[in-house]
Amino acid sequence: MSGPDRAAGAADASSSAALGVPGTTGVPPARGHADGGGPVHGLGPEWRPGPDGLLFRRAARVILLDEHDRVLLMRGHDVDQPERSWWFTVGGGIDDGEDSRTAALRELREETGIVLDPAALQGPVLTRSAIFDFFAQHCRQDEDLYLARVRSGDVGELSRDGWTELEAGVLDELRWWPLDELEAVDIEVFPAGLPALVRDLAAGWDGTVRHLGLARES
Repeated sequence: MSGPDRAAGAADASSSAALGVPGTTGVPPARGHADGGGPVHGLGPEWRPGPDGLLFRRAARVILLDEHDRVLLMRGHDVDQPERSWWFTVGGGIDDGEDSRTAALRELREETGIVLDPAALQGPVLTRSAIFDFFAQHCRQDEDLYLARVRSGDVGELSRDGWTELEAGVLDELRWWPLDELEAVDIEVFPAGLPALVRDLAAGWDGTVRHLGLARES
């Protein structure tokens, strides 16, 4: 899941925000720093107030396909609502001084153990924004989504070794999804309409960046 170099504390909090999903509850109240340093909220340091007053960060994600056009997704749940879960693309927050492509490759490595050749990463093929409540805050996240393809046999067993303790508590599984089966799931999938988006990309990216607009995920 998420971003920074996995420093303790605030970085663990920011890593869970890589879920980029609506309505996570049951989290600690916002906290400040007596010395005035760092964010005055419970999210990680990459979350900063935007011009609209919402906490904001940029994120990078990877739509990873195998030779059968299956897409690799993660499933996570709300710690306060364990009965609710959702599927979403691999990725998370962009670190300070890091470009979007580098962040996408790093997130893929940390969350799955897959080390991708940078030349294999196409895009961004999609961009989107999402507004959602997270960690007792109202947040906006702008995302770049990249496309890559691997042979599932070449990547071997997917690894959770890069997950933080917090991620291990809210992430449930990694799975290669056939698109027909993904369309039939009865839980949320982010971004909305992902199977159709992937089908359009599976035949090959035409070089056009598609902007999905703003999603209000509440």
